[in-house]
Amino acid sequence: MSSTLRVRSVASVHSELIEVRTGAAEIVVDLTSQVTSFLRGVDAGDGLLNVWVPHATAGLAVIETGAGSDADLIATLRDLLPADDRWQHRHGSPGHGRDHVLPAIIAPSITVPVLGGRPALGTWQSVCLVDTNRDNPVRNVRFSFLTG
Repeated sequence: MSSTLRVRSVASVHSELIEVRTGAAEIVVDLTSQVTSFLRGVDAGDGLLNVWVPHATAGLAVIETGAGSDADLIATLRDLLPADDRWQHRHGSPGHGRDHVLPAIIAPSITVPVLGGRPALGTWQSVCLVDTNRDNPVRNVRFSFLTG
């Protein structure tokens, strides 16, 4: 004898697009304070936060910042993806083709659990935008909170 439990759930999504000025340098931008503000503004409880960067040359990472890890990440990306003329994609500044490979290594989205309205990050974890594209000094980042 089998039985099926049917649970009816109503999902709710809150979304916001923010603008981040990255300038003309390779950079890791800590977005954790913006994430926290967004969650406070939507009166979040428990759910999932998706962070999405709608660009072909940027990504998102959860890393430690302020102790050198952000600089280490940029240095590692320079080693993995040199800004030289090896790339087939050749518009923009020299080596720009490597920026189009970045999202295959640093994904353009992440999902973070939210508990009690706060991102369930570890002590040293931060939500960060990773941008090596010096040709695009302004980025958009979308926060979407799903509960239900």
